[in-house]
Amino acid sequence: MTQQILLDLYQGLVVPAMDCVRTADDAAGQSCKCRISKRTLQGGVSGGVDVVTLDNGKTIIEVLPTRGMGIASVRSGDVHLRWDAPIIGPVHPRCVPLSEPSGFGWLDGFDEWLVRCGLENNGSPEFEPNGKLRYPLHGKIANTPAHFVAYHIDEEKCELRLVGNVRESRMFFKSLELESTLSVPFNKPQWTIQDKVTNLSGNSGEFQLLYHINTGFPFAVPGCEVTMPFRRLAPRTLQAAKELGSWNQLGPETPGSEEVVYFCEPAADKEGRCYAMLTNLEKNRALLVSFDSAAFPYLVLWKTRLARQDGYVCGIEPCVNFPNTKSFEKRHGRVVPLKPNESKIFELRFEIISDAKSVDSMGKRLMEIQRSAKSVVEKAPLPEWSE
Repeated sequence: MTQQILLDLYQGLVVPAMDCVRTADDAAGQSCKCRISKRTLQGGVSGGVDVVTLDNGKTIIEVLPTRGMGIASVRSGDVHLRWDAPIIGPVHPRCVPLSEPSGFGWLDGFDEWLVRCGLENNGSPEFEPNGKLRYPLHGKIANTPAHFVAYHIDEEKCELRLVGNVRESRMFFKSLELESTLSVPFNKPQWTIQDKVTNLSGNSGEFQLLYHINTGFPFAVPGCEVTMPFRRLAPRTLQAAKELGSWNQLGPETPGSEEVVYFCEPAADKEGRCYAMLTNLEKNRALLVSFDSAAFPYLVLWKTRLARQDGYVCGIEPCVNFPNTKSFEKRHGRVVPLKPNESKIFELRFEIISDAKSVDSMGKRLMEIQRSAKSVVEKAPLPEWSE
C-alpha cells in the first residue's frame, strides 16, 4: 500500500505539489491506472486553495482540503457533476466574511458540488436580541482548512483513499473535529464518504450536520427528475406549497424566481438504507446517493430556477436536522448531543448509473420502497419543521 501525508500542521509538514501514478490490478484482474495529485491554486480569491484530485481510472474527483474537505466536482465518462455558482471559485476561506452582520457572508464562497454545513450550526442565520449575529448561515466547517491530509493507494482493497481532519474549536466554547475519509474503488463510477465527528472537549457538546450536494448544468437541466422515497414530505415555504405538484421536477430557467425547498423524512429499504436519485433528461444517466436512515433521519430537496449564470441548481441534502435556526431546531430535539470524547459516524455512498436499463431498474426499485412506505404529503409548511 502506498501512503503519504500531504499536510500535517502539528509536524509542520506541507507537500505543496505532488503527482502519484500507480498501476494495479483490481478485484476482477483488470489493470487500473490510478492517480492522486495535489496542486495549490494561485491568484484572485482562489489563491492558496489546495486541490487534491483522485482518479481511479473511471472517475475523477476534485477535493478541497482548504474548504473543509468539500468536493469541487466529479467527472465520470460523459457525466460531469458540478454547478455554475455566480462566483469565481473555489474561494479561499479568508475571502469569505462569515461574520458579516447580515449573516449571509457564507454565500460568498458557495460553489462546491458537495459542501458540509455545520458543525456548531448548519441552518439559517441567527441573531441575539440586540441584533448581533450569533450563528452565520450554514456554520463554519466548510470555511475551515484541514490541518491533516493524507492519501492511500490500497492495492489489496483495490481503492484510493483520502483522509482529512478539520477542527472547529474556540477557547471556552467548543472543540469539534471532523475526520473525513473519501474512498474510491478502482475502475468504478462509485465513491463513499465516511465522516467521524468527535467532541474533543472534556465538556459535553453538541453539533448539527447537513451535506449540500449541488448539481446543475450540464447534468441537471430543466425536465430532470428527483426520486427520493419518503414517509413524510412537506414544503418549507408557501411558495414551495404552491409548486407541490411538481416538487420532484426541475423547472425551466426563471430569472428572479424564488428558491423552493422541501423537507422530508426519508423511507428506508429493509436494510435501513435511504436513497435519492437525480436522473438526466434522457433518462440514461443518473446520480444515486444512499445513506443509513439511523444516521440521517431527514432529507432536504433544494431547487432554484435562476438563470444558469445565477446558480440554477438541484440540491440533495441528507441531514441530522432541518436548516432552520439552531435555537428552533434545539427546541424540537434536532441537535445532536456529544459526550466528552464521543464520536458519531456518517456515511454517504455515491454511484453514477450510465445506461437507460439500469436507470429504469433503479427507478422501479425506489418506487417500490415508496409504495411500501405509508407516505404523507403535507399541503402546507409544518410548524414543527419550518420557522
